[in-house]
Amino acid sequence: MIAQLSGAVVRAVVVLIVISTPSLLIPGTSPETTQIVTLIGLFAGAFVFSEYASTYPGLIEFRDAPPFNRVRVVSLFIALFALSVVVDTDSQVSTLSLVINATGLVISQALDFPFSPLNLFIAEISADAGARQIVDLQIMTGLAALIGLVTLSAFAILVRMQQWPNRQSAFNVWVNLPTFDPTTGGDVVTRLIRDSRINILLGFLLTYFIPVLLRIGTAQLDVSIVTSPQTMVWVVALWMFLPLTLFMRGMAMARVADMIIARRKRLVAYFEPEDRFMPA
Repeated sequence: MIAQLSGAVVRAVVVLIVISTPSLLIPGTSPETTQIVTLIGLFAGAFVFSEYASTYPGLIEFRDAPPFNRVRVVSLFIALFALSVVVDTDSQVSTLSLVINATGLVISQALDFPFSPLNLFIAEISADAGARQIVDLQIMTGLAALIGLVTLSAFAILVRMQQWPNRQSAFNVWVNLPTFDPTTGGDVVTRLIRDSRINILLGFLLTYFIPVLLRIGTAQLDVSIVTSPQTMVWVVALWMFLPLTLFMRGMAMARVADMIIARRKRLVAYFEPEDRFMPA
């Protein structure tokens, strides 16, 4: 019990730090913005603490199947840190910032081809941006795309090598998929495979839908994303993080379906009569 509570506290603190990263790194943050970000971080930390401190599952999926959520949180932290460094380059130049900027610009130029998600994002968001802001946006989208692809590749390797979930411990579908009811809607394997494909498809489409929805929303509210460094950092980070989450969820559900199929085959082989194939 103590270990579970201490782990929940650590996770809550990590979430608070991740959410506060842009406010801590970007200069010129107003006290009001800092207070709002701190309040959001406290609410998110309290939610994570309640989820991991509880014995029964809530809303967080794959709670007992590390490193699924750890990979997501680390990718979001790296994205927020790198994007904040890009925004801070104008006021403070360092070797780290130069390397990050150069990497993001190279990746952006490589992935900025017609009809690509990155091309659409830059075109939709930078309509009212200046030359410097467009360059920053290109660097940031390149970095976000790189972080997302590396994270997705690393998780795919874990799944492919059957290192996730941990085969030394039992996998509880109810605890790790609290919003998925295996007792309704037909065969659980069929539903898992279907939901897996839907999540992967939605993850791909979301990279295109987010820029369009942002453009429509900013036009209706008459606001600009590129004028606020923190807003730009969060928008680009979430553009990477939300599709990444759906991709990873789809891959994870497909892996769970494979595990159930393998388990069924072992059970059938175990209970199959030994004399089934013996001559009469």
